[in-house]
Amino acid sequence: MAAPLELSCWGGGWGLPSVHSESLVVMAYAKFSGAPLKVNVIDNTWRGSRGDVPVLTTEDNFVSQPAKILNFLRKQKYNADYELSARQGADTLAYIALLEEKLLPAVLHTFWVESDNYFTVTKPWFASRIPFPLSLILPGRMSKGALNRILLTRGEPPLYHLREVEAQIYRDAKECLNLLSNRLGTSQFFFGDTPSTLDAYVFGFLAPLYKVRFPKVQLQEHLKQLSNLCRFCDDILNSYFRHSLGGISPAGQETVDANLQKLTQLVNKESNLIEKMDDNLRQSPQLPPRKLPTLKLTPAEEESNSLQRLSP
Repeated sequence: MAAPLELSCWGGGWGLPSVHSESLVVMAYAKFSGAPLKVNVIDNTWRGSRGDVPVLTTEDNFVSQPAKILNFLRKQKYNADYELSARQGADTLAYIALLEEKLLPAVLHTFWVESDNYFTVTKPWFASRIPFPLSLILPGRMSKGALNRILLTRGEPPLYHLREVEAQIYRDAKECLNLLSNRLGTSQFFFGDTPSTLDAYVFGFLAPLYKVRFPKVQLQEHLKQLSNLCRFCDDILNSYFRHSLGGISPAGQETVDANLQKLTQLVNKESNLIEKMDDNLRQSPQLPPRKLPTLKLTPAEEESNSLQRLSP
């Protein structure tokens, strides 16, 4: 009997099984290949190795990072690319490299660096799913990690300034979306009627960008103009994740999203208040404790006080 496969990943919202792109990649591939994953929604990435999510565990293995997890699943005979030709396999690698170079930086920026999106949506959503006091620390570290990852890949000369980097990554992302739209055309999936690894990666990167409700939506607006990519995401959600989402109706989902928005706003306010109180305590002058003066009672007052203590 095969060892059980367990996937630890961030949970979902806005009609998605997960709002985390890399978790979505693995979840979609497992659906396409028929891998029987047991999904464990985590509330704290510190439980994983070096904070990596998603994480696949079996009785004898511990695998992180989407590419390594997908390779492990293929070795277990769960192969969504079985019917692809050598040329299609090469195209898959080329498009995945394009996604990671051109689209992923813009997705990271939209979620973790764009201040309105981060403070209104991303930070409160993740903070509401992380135990206190890590909820005050971990989202900020994740934001800094995303920014460092962007600057590491896109901040080389001549793009020294953050504004220049931002403008370039969004230009590249829109160009990548246009290429994906042209490649998909009117097909159901990128290589015909059967989903593959490339479909899992495209879905994982696009679905959060398409579904999560951000206040700043420049890349989201561009994606929604490409109707075939939006249809592609909707088809995968409806065909492969409808039951895992609990059969929520559109009207019910609106209610869930509205409640989530209220919850995230409340968590954000509390988090900001605690941070401000902490800053004020650090900045306030530290005075030595003052000794209270000792009051001396007259003999008559002492006698009256003693009688009061003795009375029932």
